[in-house]
Amino acid sequence: MEKTALVLGATGGIGGEVARLLLARGWTVKALHRAPLSAAKQGDGLQWLAGDAMNRQDVISAAQGAQLIVHAVNPPGYRNWGALVLPMIDNTIAAARASGARILLPGTVYNYGPDAFPLIDEESPQNPVTRKGAIRVQMEAHLQAAAAEGVRTLIVRAGDFFGPKAGNSWFAQGLVKPGKPLTAISYPGSVGIGHQWAYLPDVAETMVRLIEKDDQLETFARYQMEGHWDADGTQMVTAIARAARRPELKASAFPWWLLSLASPFVTVFRELREMRYLWRQPVQMSNRRLVKMLGVEPRTPLDVAVRSTLVGLGSL
Repeated sequence: MEKTALVLGATGGIGGEVARLLLARGWTVKALHRAPLSAAKQGDGLQWLAGDAMNRQDVISAAQGAQLIVHAVNPPGYRNWGALVLPMIDNTIAAARASGARILLPGTVYNYGPDAFPLIDEESPQNPVTRKGAIRVQMEAHLQAAAAEGVRTLIVRAGDFFGPKAGNSWFAQGLVKPGKPLTAISYPGSVGIGHQWAYLPDVAETMVRLIEKDDQLETFARYQMEGHWDADGTQMVTAIARAARRPELKASAFPWWLLSLASPFVTVFRELREMRYLWRQPVQMSNRRLVKMLGVEPRTPLDVAVRSTLVGLGSL
């Protein structure tokens, strides 16, 4: 049977990664974009459709015949989250209700506050301490309410993304400078504080393997990835230095003071600064439920993943 997916956010890191993997697995993949001619890449295999995730009818029309809707769309540059994020997820829910498709949502750790730390599972309380985290909790609450009416959802939660096509990420914005040879590494956390990373191709592989077991998933299904756990905050830095063949490179402190100064004027800096609490204490997600379902979590060796990421960012 032909399988069709609609991807919202196909030009982003996770949306693009999942779209390419679904294509490789034999799916027909449609991508909704306000400017499809400029978004399309020759030979990408996607069926680009003109439309806006903020327009409910656009999403409903694009989702006709789809078995899966990948909701990987976010307001650009973190701008206007409060006014855009919830209407977009409600439009996706309406489209899933009309088409019978399952919704796939990339989850975040923003949903959780310190009361859930240091080890989080799928049933941990969601008491966020940031504005963006509160909106993410509302998003998932909308999905759970829709699930009670039969709208199927899969949420896959992972650590901080990195990868050759990850786009906006702490790896590319905080640790290295893309587009130039690697000469320095900065690190937002402290030595001794663990941090969780997720290689984007592994995240996409995990999501697609779960979708391939759709008949075994709950109506409202949630899974977490372990990814790459940096137990003391030094392993990612040393992996970057190894990949660059610069073992002498050590991490300097990330300039949080600069984010503080620029936050009133730069939206992205303000949003990044809001997430500092995730670097001040270890935050780790358990993957026990995922391993029980899949048998094993897809995991590219750290050195291979880091080198691929640096090559993709133009840093090697």
